[in-house]
Amino acid sequence: MAASDGFVLGGDTVVACGRRILPKAEDEVTARKCLELLSGRRHRVLSAVALAGPDGSLRERLSETVVRFKRLSAEELDAYLAGGEWESKAGGYAIQGAAEGLIASIQGSHSGVVGLPLYETRALLKAAGFAIP
Repeated sequence: MAASDGFVLGGDTVVACGRRILPKAEDEVTARKCLELLSGRRHRVLSAVALAGPDGSLRERLSETVVRFKRLSAEELDAYLAGGEWESKAGGYAIQGAAEGLIASIQGSHSGVVGLPLYETRALLKAAGFAIP
């Protein structure tokens, strides 16, 4: 299907700790560094979603969530890394899995931290004329 044949929905998520954007963890060393940095700290998860229309229009929304990890013990960190959930995840963790037990609090969108902010996505689709109750 060519882009002009319909709508295209896209999105991505980044984790920011202070002024630093953390990478998607592609290896265990990177995941460990990310999680050590996040341990006991607050960070922001930014999930952007965009909807391109067949007429060339572009609608965009951003979800910002503040997440606070508990202070991770060496055993907790090792156990989480051994599970492999961190692979290709922004900041080295997946909130929808075992990492949820390591998170002390979140302020904002759980679905945004998972990777697709549903509230914002729904708003984009409704604005584009999709019949969403």
